[in-house]
Amino acid sequence: MLKNITLSAEEKHIEEARKKAKLNNTTLNEVFRHWLSSYSRDKNLSGKLELFLSKTNYVTSGRGFTKDELNER
Repeated sequence: MLKNITLSAEEKHIEEARKKAKLNNTTLNEVFRHWLSSYSRDKNLSGKLELFLSKTNYVTSGRGFTKDELNER
């Protein structure tokens, strides 16, 4: 059974995604359903994150950031 949900995103990203989906002969809804299905099945996200972080441990910001800087949007 399908259930409706509401998501928020930048309008320009939604339009770009719709165009891309149309080029692939699908809909944004179908793309999201596929992503959600993959995301919910993947039980090893933390392991993948750890692997990614171990491969990128050479990356640094060059300095520490204040709490205010980290919370800026």
